[in-house]
Amino acid sequence: MKFDDQKYAQRERLIFLDNCLTWRGMANRRYLIDHFGISNGQAALDFKLYLERASGAPPVYDKTKKVYLAATNHQPSTNTRLTEVFDAVLGDLQNEYPASLPNLERHADPFVISHLYQAIQSRVALKIYYTSMNTGTDAVQWIAPTVFASDGERVHIRAYSFKHNDYRDYVPIRISPNSTFEHKPLEYPLPVDQKWNTLARIYLKPRSGLSPEQAEAVRREYGFVDKLLCIETRQALEFYADRRWGLDQPHARLERERVEYLDISKGAISDTD
Repeated sequence: MKFDDQKYAQRERLIFLDNCLTWRGMANRRYLIDHFGISNGQAALDFKLYLERASGAPPVYDKTKKVYLAATNHQPSTNTRLTEVFDAVLGDLQNEYPASLPNLERHADPFVISHLYQAIQSRVALKIYYTSMNTGTDAVQWIAPTVFASDGERVHIRAYSFKHNDYRDYVPIRISPNSTFEHKPLEYPLPVDQKWNTLARIYLKPRSGLSPEQAEAVRREYGFVDKLLCIETRQALEFYADRRWGLDQPHARLERERVEYLDISKGAISDTD
């Protein structure tokens, strides 16, 4: 990033300026003053520095509107998604009520997480009480945690289940803090987690049945560069892709064209249509 050499406070103001020019298409010193509560002099210094760094396609000052307008070929200096800066850049700051739907925060228990992390580092099995969403009860299980993973919304723990004799994903918050966390050394090496060591290349396309205009809108929305959109994830996380992106829903905008599986340890690829 062009602003990494600046102190935190000024870097944040320069990033805000860049986001304004990227998503609003305009910016001036008043934007900085109102958003950060800084002086006119400091805003002028920030703007001067931004203009010095905006080589190639600097914004142009419009005397009538008294704002700088982004150049037609403006290139963002930061890689910020619109959803990340919506409230600050496009939201109605004069209204006390937000214009965006809040996220449902997924909580985690540091006490539980730390036990899982230490078990991974020590390569031991743990005794836990796990709340099943299928049976609705707490069940005693011995697991061997191997790695943390994320589906983009919450953190999971990948672990070998001695109950199922296979690898499973566990949601740490469903592990009761009343668990004994008794641990014991592994009596034998764990089997290879094939799904974790397999990369899934998921090729997506606009859903069949959409009109040509609808399909083109979907391609714009998801940033298609080629005919298909390729997403890579581990095969162990492939299930969450369907659920998070709604690929299994009747009104989904995207559907799978095919999936390629790459054995990360061996480098062999197999196709599944």
